Amino acid sequence: MASSSGEHELLDRLSKMAKKNDVWRSYIGTGYYNTHCPPTILRNIFENPGWTTQYTPYQAEMAQGRLESLLNFQTMVCDFTGMEVSNASLLDEGTAAAEAMALCIRHNKRNKFYIDQRCHPQTIAVVETRARGLGYVTEIVNWRRVDFSADVSGILIQYPDTDGNVDDFSRLVQNAHSNKSLVVCATDLLALTIMKPPGEFGVDIAVGTAQRFGIPLGYGGPHAAFFATKGAFMRLMPGRVVGVTRDASGEEALRLALQTREQHIRRDRATSNICTAQALLANMSAMYAVYHGPQGLRDIGRRVHHGALIVAEGVKRGGHELISELFYDTVKFRPTCGVDAIRQKAQEKQINLRYYPDGCVGISIDETVLKPDLNDLLEIVDSPSDANTLADMLGTEPLSSIENTAFRRTSDYLTHPVFNRYQSETSIVRYMKQLENKDLSLVHSMISLGSCTMKLNSTTEMMPCSWPEFAGVHPFVPSDQVMGYRQMFEELENDLCEITGYDKISLQPNSGAQGEYAGLMAIKSYLQAKGEGQRNICLIPVSAHGTNPASAMMAGMKVTPINVDRGGAVDLVHLKDMAEKHKDNLAAFMITYPSTHGVFDHDVRDICDLIHHFGGQVYLDGANMNAQVGICRPGDLSHLNLHKTICIPHGGGGPGMGPIGVKKHLAPYLPSHPLVSISQSESQSLGTVCAAPYGSSSILPISWAYIKMMGAKGLRQASQVAILNANYMSHRLKGYYKTLYKNTHGFVAHEFIIDCREFKKTANVEVVDIAKRLQDYGFHAPTMSWPVTGTLMVEPTESEDKMELDRFCEAMILIRQEIQDIENGKLDKKVNPLKMAPHTQAVIMASNWDRPYPRELGAFPATFVSPDTKFWPTVSRIDDIYGDQNLVCTCPPMDSYTNSYGESSEEAAAAS
Repeated sequence: MASSSGEHELLDRLSKMAKKNDVWRSYIGTGYYNTHCPPTILRNIFENPGWTTQYTPYQAEMAQGRLESLLNFQTMVCDFTGMEVSNASLLDEGTAAAEAMALCIRHNKRNKFYIDQRCHPQTIAVVETRARGLGYVTEIVNWRRVDFSADVSGILIQYPDTDGNVDDFSRLVQNAHSNKSLVVCATDLLALTIMKPPGEFGVDIAVGTAQRFGIPLGYGGPHAAFFATKGAFMRLMPGRVVGVTRDASGEEALRLALQTREQHIRRDRATSNICTAQALLANMSAMYAVYHGPQGLRDIGRRVHHGALIVAEGVKRGGHELISELFYDTVKFRPTCGVDAIRQKAQEKQINLRYYPDGCVGISIDETVLKPDLNDLLEIVDSPSDANTLADMLGTEPLSSIENTAFRRTSDYLTHPVFNRYQSETSIVRYMKQLENKDLSLVHSMISLGSCTMKLNSTTEMMPCSWPEFAGVHPFVPSDQVMGYRQMFEELENDLCEITGYDKISLQPNSGAQGEYAGLMAIKSYLQAKGEGQRNICLIPVSAHGTNPASAMMAGMKVTPINVDRGGAVDLVHLKDMAEKHKDNLAAFMITYPSTHGVFDHDVRDICDLIHHFGGQVYLDGANMNAQVGICRPGDLSHLNLHKTICIPHGGGGPGMGPIGVKKHLAPYLPSHPLVSISQSESQSLGTVCAAPYGSSSILPISWAYIKMMGAKGLRQASQVAILNANYMSHRLKGYYKTLYKNTHGFVAHEFIIDCREFKKTANVEVVDIAKRLQDYGFHAPTMSWPVTGTLMVEPTESEDKMELDRFCEAMILIRQEIQDIENGKLDKKVNPLKMAPHTQAVIMASNWDRPYPRELGAFPATFVSPDTKFWPTVSRIDDIYGDQNLVCTCPPMDSYTNSYGESSEEAAAAS
């Protein structure tokens, strides 16, 4: 690996690489569209570390801003789709469709699922791959001629479909429901600004992507998918859901709902392995809707549709055969002059169109299309009339418009005040800032979350993500137009191979859990190719990362847990017994190294040899690679959490990336894609795990830049300092807290677990009380009660200096003193700073203070917590039980609504 690069040198080199991408005008569609990201959203969210460096909002009291924005996203999706409940985003449309299939099968307990032939090809591929792993049966059908038999759980349709057609699915829904089958509809939010929503057809689940709501193409991602359903299926819904609840003061508050479905709790009984979502992109899409408002979105939706009508009229006047007379934005036609002639004219104008296998051509219009663009398209299709002439002829309400058919939308949407209050840049900037101010992120203090690696996301690494040469590329353009991306991919893959010792990397998985799933599917494909398809047992230590059992389940494997010893390492005796017991069916052993207990298993080589002896593969979870890079190289395969070790920011819960690295024997089985050739052995590939060929391509410059700037020496030093920092903090806290697991020499890895269980007996203090009290000191709590209940798992990373480490340690020591004061009777056991934490500004400033400890102790418990630097949690402790018993997952009704200006519902309605 080359030596490190300076920041200016690196940006210059990457700029030259980016210029090798030819950013043509792309009207390929297929679920991806060019769009305008409002500059105010680009600058104030996408390029703002106050939004990009937040963690998943598990500590809701200091995450009310992004929770409000994600609730806006859920409300927006419900309004447009006509469904009752939505989640706060999924990885992409293909993943959302696959999750919908799984819901149908779990609900109906039937093993067969139909997929309409006119769904997007990449969606079909992802669903089919998921079905193979789980042992489901899929069948590609023509929805018009489908027959629902007793074993069919549901059907996936597309509205509008991949050819652009808009169809009436009412009878299909009736037939499906008469068979107790469910209907899943993949749809387009922008189309639903003027089209009848799928909920009004009676569909059960609506999925899709919010990409065209202000999110750059980015050569495929990251983009926020959505999943919306009827209320009856709320508790089966995958992913994260934001819900309305109340806090300890009785005030309305937000938090993540239904958290009992989390993978690390349910393990192999989890219904999904979703861990990273697309929170940052969901927030951007929601803000796009807030900024434009319902009328602005309707205007954009109508303009896109009318542009497509103009192109369609030009196609007919050019003498070509129009395939569909009813469409939203995509015009499919059979050229009388042949595809090659159309392609040549398009290439001369540097325009990409969609070329179907059946000899037809597709043109998909988006919001960026202007009159000159329409004229170029009309020239390509030999139209004798220009855009002005056709527009005048069609008029403002053309007869063939969707708005003059039964598909016209008549129901209102985005009626809530939040979507009608912020249509000026002044107001939207203030709104975004007010939400940002409610959230703690890395711009405030260290976030010492064990197993999550919240490290520095440098500005230099982030800058290229906004460059048009990376952001403006459609994922299905010809490969010769993305030579810059190809070069970056090749260099990144080579660097990752050198770091890990693997032979081949796939960049397709767009989350860590997706990478786990892809790796296990690769193992499964490899074993089947060897004639050992009976091998389906996956051994997983209880010290492994939380999504491992869920991923193994999704890959169709059976999970056998492996115990750990008193030091937190894998119990070698138990492992030997289980490996021997399952030797004929052993597929894989999943190990997190160092483990989530914060120790390096000293006999890891013996473990690998044992698994190989019995014919299994060793899968190393990449969650803790921050302790390995430059120091050691793992086993047969791993996924790499680029949003952890390789510095892609968490974005409030996503995006993430989880490339999979494998040794040579597993390389032929890596992911493929139906529309872009990315695999040398596509016939042996495990299939497609992500809608885009290279996952979330536009954030890969971050990891490429991180590696180039660090160089080999810097990467190794980062791992060493991360381990040093963890050991320093563990030692500093010795005598105050017990570090639960250490190695035989008394050391930990890059993270360590603090045992807080004794305090329940001595002071009635639980780990959640310590977590909430840390908020008063200005810190996000470490990982709480995982992997061991009643503990805190601390990971300082290498990014934090000694001053910040000491500040956190001092907070923990002071909290221990507060616990001792409770033990000694100096503080009340029921009403004390820990039990009442966090202390909001409203509580501290209230005229009535009836607590038996000083206000100052509640608000300013340490010398470093001062009025000029204080971070105030915006709500008191969240009432999770109330929230789960009273599930509300869209913006509260008008009569209970108070916006960020403090306006009542009546005042907000008047303002809007």
